[in-house]
Amino acid sequence: MNFDTVKINFPENCNIIIGQSHFIKTVEDIYEAMVNTVPDVKFGIAFCEASGKCLVRYDGNDEELEKIASENAYNLSCGHSFIIVMRNAFPINVLGRIKDVPEVCGIFCATANPVEVIVAGSEQGRGIMGVIDGYGSAGIEGEEDKNWRRDFLRMIKYKK
Repeated sequence: MNFDTVKINFPENCNIIIGQSHFIKTVEDIYEAMVNTVPDVKFGIAFCEASGKCLVRYDGNDEELEKIASENAYNLSCGHSFIIVMRNAFPINVLGRIKDVPEVCGIFCATANPVEVIVAGSEQGRGIMGVIDGYGSAGIEGEEDKNWRRDFLRMIKYKK
């Protein structure tokens, strides 16, 4: 068995969700969850099929984001993993609906941070062991940081 990291490449103004699923129907069901939750969202979805033809299946409503999702999924080549690349929405807007998709087994990350995926490979194939989401902690927040966090959440309308 060997381990590797795969850098996920996506535009600065986008967010991603990486997860694991179990069925070819994943792409269509995630598509429906996305457009039914945030009608203005632009996105691409790609799913690594783990049997049969073992293709990267993809869909979306933005050709550029479909291509980016497909390329990242192919670089991962981890069975039954999926990636969503989105703009005009945040993961918090869609994550609940994605988790409710019957084929979705779990979510590894939902972020706009730089991401590296830790991948294990064997003679059989490849699988996601975990993700490195963003950077390491620089310290513990103080009162000024708490106030900034509280103010920021209200400024972007996620708290009243």
